[in-house]
Amino acid sequence: MPWPDPVALEGKFASLVPLQLEHAEALAAASGDGEVWRAWYTNVPAPEDMQTEIERRLGEQQASRMLPFTVLDAHGTPAGMTTYMNIDATSPRVEIGSTWYARRVQRTPLNTQCKRLLLEYAFESLGCIAVEFRTSSFNRASRRAIERIGAKSDGILRNHSHHRNGTLRDTCVYSILESEWPGVKVQLDSMLGLNAPRR
Repeated sequence: MPWPDPVALEGKFASLVPLQLEHAEALAAASGDGEVWRAWYTNVPAPEDMQTEIERRLGEQQASRMLPFTVLDAHGTPAGMTTYMNIDATSPRVEIGSTWYARRVQRTPLNTQCKRLLLEYAFESLGCIAVEFRTSSFNRASRRAIERIGAKSDGILRNHSHHRNGTLRDTCVYSILESEWPGVKVQLDSMLGLNAPRR
């Protein structure tokens, strides 16, 4: 049986639903917002490539290598994509990656909410012992965002792969351990204003 199974996750500032081909048009519009696909150190699909990318991710899901989501903003409008990937059902552990967002939702609580939902489900429902994050050494915004939520550096895989423009990519690897999740959860809730003291 595939692990993990498709699931919808709902939060105050964002929700995650299983990726579907029907989302292609709205996700193409999200990719075009701010032309986020042009950044050479990321792998954001261009609007005209969105259906092909959705088909690729769904194929990875069929092979039990990925669980892809469409990210919805607080109004229920598609605003990006994210996944569980590098799935290891034996350990068990996952990587949260292949994530991108429309420019309009960047620097909002949306990313923090998505990570909160994905981490909670990974640790509290799937029983993961660790959750991993990876990003290009050149993607400083992504590195800051990963560090901000409480992930710790595991090191850098030098000359790990290539960026899509052919240049060599050093991959920064981070993780959160099961034992660290309770503290990270409190931190994320504080960032989202979800654990403010009652008056």
